[in-house]
Amino acid sequence: MGISFEAEIQQIEEKIEQTRRDIYSNLTPWQRIQLARHRDRPFFLNYCGTTFDNFHELHGDRHFSDDHAIVGGFAELEGRKIMLLGTQKGRDTKENIRRNFGSPHPEGYRKALRLMKLADRFGLPIICLIDTAGAYPGIGAEERHIAEAIAVNLREMMVMEVPIIAAVIGEGGSGGALGIGVADRILILENAYYSVISPEGCAAILWKDRAAAPEAAAALKITATELLEFGLVDEIIPEPLGGAHQETKEGFPTICNSLKVCLSRHLAELQTLNGPERMKSRYAKYRALGRFHEPESPAQDSLSES
Repeated sequence: MGISFEAEIQQIEEKIEQTRRDIYSNLTPWQRIQLARHRDRPFFLNYCGTTFDNFHELHGDRHFSDDHAIVGGFAELEGRKIMLLGTQKGRDTKENIRRNFGSPHPEGYRKALRLMKLADRFGLPIICLIDTAGAYPGIGAEERHIAEAIAVNLREMMVMEVPIIAAVIGEGGSGGALGIGVADRILILENAYYSVISPEGCAAILWKDRAAAPEAAAALKITATELLEFGLVDEIIPEPLGGAHQETKEGFPTICNSLKVCLSRHLAELQTLNGPERMKSRYAKYRALGRFHEPESPAQDSLSES
C-alpha cells in the first residue's frame, strides 16, 4: 500500500509562500535598497529587447567621447517611435569597468542631451530609465565640468515640448539621476529608490560612520511608497514577489510587461496635450514639489491675535 505525502507537501509549500509574502511586504527601507542594488536585477539593456522594440543605439557626445554608462537611441513602444535613454551597469568586473559601474561622466550627459534635442526636433517622445548610484565624482569628470553638464540637462529638459517620462528601475542617486530625470511623469519600480544622497554618504556626514546607513535610509524617506506619498513620483510599478531579479532565467517577462503597460498609458495621456500645455504642466509639477506645513506654536497664535 503506497503512502502519499502530497497533502503535506502542498501545506508546506503554501506556508513557505505565505512566509515569503509576509517577509517581502514588510521590508525595511535598507532592505529595499539592497534589492534595488541586486546584481541580478534587470538593467536598462534588458528592457530594450522586451519592453521596447527596434532599439538602435546612437553613440558619442560630439565633443569628447562616448560614455558607456549612458546608453540611448531610437526605439519603439507598442508601435510609437520614441527616443530611449538609460543608465547601464555591468554584471561582472569587466563590464562594470566598461560601464563605469553605471556612473556617467560629463560626456554621458552631453550625449543624452544631444539625443534629447534630436528627439525634440523630430517630435519624438523621450523615455529615460534611471539606475545609477550617482554621477562619477572623479578628477577627470570635474575637469570636464560634470556639474555644468548636469545643470544644462536640467534646464534644457524643462523646456522641451515633447513628452518626457522617467522611470527609476533600480538606484536613483542624486544629480546623476536628475541629469536624465526631469520629466512630465516620474515612475518608480516597487523596490527602487530615489534620493539626494546615498544612505552611506548621509551616514558618513551625519553619524560620522557609514555603518549607520540603515538608519539614514529610514530617515531619508527614499523608498517608492514614501516618494509617492510626498508626491515626488507619479506611480509605483509592482515587482514580482521577492523582487524583479526573481525572473532572471526567464528574461524578466513580468516586470518588463508591467513597465510597458505603465509607460504606454502615461505616454498616451501626455500625447493628448500640445507642446506648450505640456511645458506649462511640467513647470507647475516641479514648482509644487517640496511644500510642507509647519503648525504654528501657541506663542505665534497669541501674537497673530494681538
